[in-house]
Amino acid sequence: EAALLQQLPLFMAAVLVLNATPGVDLLLTVSRTAQSGMRAGFMAALGINAGCALHALAAAFGLAALLAWSAAAFTLVKWVGAAYLVWLGIGMLRNAWRPSAAAAATAQAGRAHDVSPAADFRRGLLTNLLNPKVALFMLAFLPQFIPAQALHKTAAFLALGAIFIVQSLLF
Repeated sequence: EAALLQQLPLFMAAVLVLNATPGVDLLLTVSRTAQSGMRAGFMAALGINAGCALHALAAAFGLAALLAWSAAAFTLVKWVGAAYLVWLGIGMLRNAWRPSAAAAATAQAGRAHDVSPAADFRRGLLTNLLNPKVALFMLAFLPQFIPAQALHKTAAFLALGAIFIVQSLLF
């Protein structure tokens, strides 16, 4: 397990670079923060990291291998994820096209209903879970830092997944 600890600084640096690279998760967090404040952005980030945790667990226990092996499963998850992102985009466009006075009134009246912390968490969770690239990323990235001679590969996988998630949440 000493080899795993030796690679930990490299792993943490790689995770930092990945977190700083713009993608769907980062854009969702930034847009929710800009639209509705820090609480909304934080809840979206919590949802995203909950999705990462589920992906890491699935990858650690081999479920993500199914997505890598089955083209049909991968395609299904990809299309469901794409449909969800289109749905989010249409909602953003509708809000952007509303007349400014009406949008302000609607935003004021519907703030508690449309922008709840639970809705932001769900949005982050679904955006991450429905992105099959995250599952394949976890399956391909985390094992690179687990030495072949490690006795407890699943435990090492889970530990690296936890470190990934904590660092991502802090980012």
